Amino acid sequence: MTSTYTFEDGLSVHRLGFGAMRLTEWDHVKDGAQSVARRAAELGVTFFDTADAYDLGLNEELLADALHPYPGLLIATKCGHARPSRGEWVPLGRPEYLRQQAELSLRRLRVDRLDLLQLHRLDPQVPLADQIGALARLRDEGKVARIGLSEVSVAQLAEARAIAPIASVQNRYNLTDRASGDVLGYCEREGIAFVPWLPIARGDHATAGGVLAKVAAGLGATPAQVSLAWLLHRSPVVIPIPGTSSIPHLEENCAAADVTLSDNDFAQLTALG
Repeated sequence: MTSTYTFEDGLSVHRLGFGAMRLTEWDHVKDGAQSVARRAAELGVTFFDTADAYDLGLNEELLADALHPYPGLLIATKCGHARPSRGEWVPLGRPEYLRQQAELSLRRLRVDRLDLLQLHRLDPQVPLADQIGALARLRDEGKVARIGLSEVSVAQLAEARAIAPIASVQNRYNLTDRASGDVLGYCEREGIAFVPWLPIARGDHATAGGVLAKVAAGLGATPAQVSLAWLLHRSPVVIPIPGTSSIPHLEENCAAADVTLSDNDFAQLTALG
């Protein structure tokens, strides 16, 4: 199992990333959040995921404060999702809005070019071609290095690829939630990075029965580590992005890269889905 993923342009990242969303919470930075981000980099994480909608840009600012100028790191951010209030997430894909958010992300992350800009959600009120076209123009202008999508179907991904190169897809996927299995299969065939969000299913492994616990015990690992190891074993294009605001939890997650599943372990875990 390879420990890195290489994009078409030659950039390689370690296949166990970090989702930064939990480092901020509705307009304030959690205590020790910068230390968590820096510790992730110390542990070898090179793929960091954030979004303009995470706490009104505060999450991006936190990563900039903690990690800029990002030596050897890829900072992936997202646009196209507005948060009018704490509990609301509203797709907003008007081209002028996507450009505005990309410009703000550039400023908050303190860069001239975004490593990876992902469309957080497709806006059903705006033609897909207009949304992808807006990101393609930003790429043509040198403000975006790579374009990604989030929560898309195979048909939507194929339609988007006819407009612009797509470097990554971020869909929900984990040991017990395989709804995006067809999208993962497409990404694997086409050499597109697949970035599963919620890779540990919020830590709730009850639906996995005793199999997960048994495999974990046999490996001397935790259920969370085995869940991440299963994803890494699942396909060489998978880059899980577990998130946490706890350094011990972060260290536990990162240690999953050293968990080796046997063929039998993998088969038992795969059968759970």
